[in-house]
Amino acid sequence: MDDIFRWNERLGIALPELQQEWEGYSEQVRAAIVTQWEIIRGTIPDRVFAYERLIHVKQAELFEEEDFETSCCINSEIAELASRINDLHIWYRINQEIEPRRHS
Repeated sequence: MDDIFRWNERLGIALPELQQEWEGYSEQVRAAIVTQWEIIRGTIPDRVFAYERLIHVKQAELFEEEDFETSCCINSEIAELASRINDLHIWYRINQEIEPRRHS
């Protein structure tokens, strides 16, 4: 599965990078991909929660910060963390697209 899943540093999870169309994989390989993805997918809520905690820390920093430029940097960091959460939510929903194919 190392050739199917690649670590994504930004999101903190391995993401699938299929080298061919889904139907091009054998049923056995597809089952293994789905199984591995379910394991990875199960970690996404914890990743979201960790990023949410960081956002709360950054918001507290922002509340106390008086320097405008520093405030802008903190605000950018919050936006990046929120973007990661959004991307993780998208990846979490990917299973809904893969699952029906598994039963075909």
